Amino acid sequence: MDFSFSEEQQQLQDAISRFVQGDYSFDRRHKILKTAEGWSREVWQGLADLGVLAMNIPEADGGLGYGPIETLLAMQSAGPAMLCEPLLDSAVIATALVRDFASPEQRAELLPAMGSGERIVVLAHGEAAGRGQPVWVETSAKKSADGYVLNGHKAVVSLAPAADELLVSARVSGQPGDANGVAVFRVAPGTPGLTLKAFKTLDGRRAADLVLADVKVPASSLLGAPTTSATAAIDRALDIGLAALCAEALGVMEATVNATIDYLKTRQQFGQPIGRFQALQHRTADMLLHLEQSRSMAYLAAMHCNVADDTQRHKTLSAAKVVIGNACRFIGQQAVQLHGGMGMTEEPTSATSSSG
Repeated sequence: MDFSFSEEQQQLQDAISRFVQGDYSFDRRHKILKTAEGWSREVWQGLADLGVLAMNIPEADGGLGYGPIETLLAMQSAGPAMLCEPLLDSAVIATALVRDFASPEQRAELLPAMGSGERIVVLAHGEAAGRGQPVWVETSAKKSADGYVLNGHKAVVSLAPAADELLVSARVSGQPGDANGVAVFRVAPGTPGLTLKAFKTLDGRRAADLVLADVKVPASSLLGAPTTSATAAIDRALDIGLAALCAEALGVMEATVNATIDYLKTRQQFGQPIGRFQALQHRTADMLLHLEQSRSMAYLAAMHCNVADDTQRHKTLSAAKVVIGNACRFIGQQAVQLHGGMGMTEEPTSATSSSG
């Protein structure tokens, strides 16, 4: 199978790589994380200027009309920077949901603004009791005289504090676990009754738990057609996001392996680079093996994240998630052991430059 990329795809990948290498050093990332917001509007606009935020938006809606392969290249290139901005959350997952499920009028309003960086939109779907099940929605939406009233909780909504608009899933009928009866509502962060309990994640980025207590929204806030359940569209958007996350992890592992090999070539011990020791070469070979397996699975995930057959798509994406998750653990642990100066989450770049 031919895995070579077109000239346009290669240019996209190169442009993002230059951007993150030139404008998003780890020192700058640390400074951004220490701000109150935990992300940078300037960086976000830079990504918009590169066209990254518009890559999943059809040309008819003012975007670039790219697909999963271009998303893979973009996320892989951005991986080494571990961006604090909501690239995955807004430009991939929420964009896919709006693109595939919203009405033409809503697409015309939201997608150009999302592609230009003017508006950040985040999906608020996961609930604590769901344990990762996409169809588990307890949050309710009751019809009122002029709209809907939302009640419920959403757990660990990534980059919710950065959002200009939230897409909140809620059940208009049925019971938690039912595939039908789920709708999505557009909710502004400042809406009365909505509380965002913001916190830092393990890597310092921002997330929030959402509490909805009698949140009143107009009927026009309903995303898509009133009679269509959003479950399938949400499920597909999450799978597209999972494929993008696999690509980002691939970029992180590439940077980690490269930094470790560079260190083994320069760190001297007993009058020679430590990379000449056979035991360390075996470990490096195992890291490269995991990396190449992950590359194959990331490509597979990107190629199958739009497959209409839900069962086949879920199996493929789940397999990629398992292989890449295990590889991330193995490569990360080996890098810490071999490098000596590389820590767990925050200082691989500074460790590389200071060790030796």
